[in-house]
Amino acid sequence: MVTCTALPTMKTLDISIAGEINLDLILYGLPEIMPVERELLGTDFQVTLGSSSAIFAHNLAVLGTHVGFVTLVGQDALGKIALERLGESGTDLSRVRVSKDGTATGVTLVLPHGTPRHILTYLGTMADMRLSDLDLDYLKSAKHFHLSSLFLQRALEPDLPALFKDLKNAGLTISLDTNDDPSGRWGGVLPELFEYVDVLLPNEAEACRMAKKETLDEALNELARHVPCVAVKCGSRGSVVRVGRETFTVSGVNVKALDTIGAGDSFNAGFLFGWLQGWPADQCAYAGNVTGALSTLRVGGTEAFRDRDLVQSFLSLHSFPGHGSKQ
Repeated sequence: MVTCTALPTMKTLDISIAGEINLDLILYGLPEIMPVERELLGTDFQVTLGSSSAIFAHNLAVLGTHVGFVTLVGQDALGKIALERLGESGTDLSRVRVSKDGTATGVTLVLPHGTPRHILTYLGTMADMRLSDLDLDYLKSAKHFHLSSLFLQRALEPDLPALFKDLKNAGLTISLDTNDDPSGRWGGVLPELFEYVDVLLPNEAEACRMAKKETLDEALNELARHVPCVAVKCGSRGSVVRVGRETFTVSGVNVKALDTIGAGDSFNAGFLFGWLQGWPADQCAYAGNVTGALSTLRVGGTEAFRDRDLVQSFLSLHSFPGHGSKQ
């Protein structure tokens, strides 16, 4: 059995994250094709914690991991609310920076139309965080570093290869979830980052796009040449993990999904929860499938994890390791 093993070391944090934060404003019931100059009426509206980085941090902290989160927010109510929501999880926010130039905290408007959805984002401070905003000693106080939303962090992106190298030299392992590239180019510093990444966490479409391959098998073959552990999210079908020359296909958890927003970030939380403890790759993937499914039981990416009774009962029901009998 191949195991994804994190480096054992004495650290203050389990994982440090440098990433974006925003609120998701979710408006349900609108038509997929929307005429202009008409007042269109939705059927429901929710405000939840958004952004890949913050959703991941929140849900991983709820699982019991010691998480440190570094971000840049604006001097506005949306940023304050987002930080309050994230702080409820137990995530350490002591190194958060507040923008001094008047740039507002980013925001995302999500318009679900059944499974497909429109995602409209104002980047705001998401695109402004720079290397100088990061407390490097704080990031290095963790066993592991995670980065999400590579292509949204525009000011930080040019310095990421040097940052990753510095963190690796400090003994950290690194995971990366690029999320989508709005430009469609899948270039920039991404090829330079692969040599430092221990775990790559794309979804199926992202894996094919970044590898420039037509099928998932071809993409895994390409990505595995650069990254030791590639965990691919395949929605309700589950996940596929490539570790070296071995491939593990792990079936999804059958639930009646209410909302898939943040399910991929929640998968990341479960997978890395196990990976940081040295679990076998297939068990990490199963844990990710469980936490990904859990997130779909409430609107948004974190609302299910804010219900601690639901978290405990769901993890026990689905034999999440450490919560009832193991798979």
